[in-house]
Amino acid sequence: MTSSELAREALPQKIKRRIKHALGPWGVFLEGFVRHPVMVGSIIPSSRFTIAKMLSRVKWDECKLFVEYGPGVGTFCRPVLERLPRDGALIVIDTNPLYIDYLRRTITDSRFTAVLGSAADVEDIVRAHGHEKADYVLSGLPFSTLPDGVGPAIADATWRVIRPGGAFLVYQFSTRARDYMARHFTRIEKDFEPLNVLPCHLFWGWKDDEETAAAA
Repeated sequence: MTSSELAREALPQKIKRRIKHALGPWGVFLEGFVRHPVMVGSIIPSSRFTIAKMLSRVKWDECKLFVEYGPGVGTFCRPVLERLPRDGALIVIDTNPLYIDYLRRTITDSRFTAVLGSAADVEDIVRAHGHEKADYVLSGLPFSTLPDGVGPAIADATWRVIRPGGAFLVYQFSTRARDYMARHFTRIEKDFEPLNVLPCHLFWGWKDDEETAAAA
């Protein structure tokens, strides 16, 4: 291959890098969606209205460990860290190395840990980082498009890892996730946020003490 042919082949890569740099985190999010559309679920990060409403029911003064599935480029991470107590911790879990690498480079808060892995392994991940239970678990994973068996496995593990009094926070474009939540959480609060692309359903599944006793 001649030098001119090599230059022509490299040109599209240079253009892609420039576009990605110009778009900032949106460029990283878009690339992640293009590579794994089934796992990401949306081409646009959640709106500030969705973030504020989703986090509004968290009792931050009681939160020592907050876990997030599918953090993307950190749309929720920074607002969570702003609210989290000084002695709290945020663990995010994603199967996309592009997002995990980006978060590790851009978020330097000592309370933050980004893990490349599956949400179904949340119990092992939480224990590996020195915790027994999570106070809150947040998920924007597209339950309706996950491979067979993955959704129920994540819901099962999430219920087990949440402490009594904690909650599973879910935002989705469909109501499918509620079906998985209802197998474990008998008290599920719901809301709707129209100022999002696309408008999304919000759910809070609370793990009450009596549920824990009944499962024991």
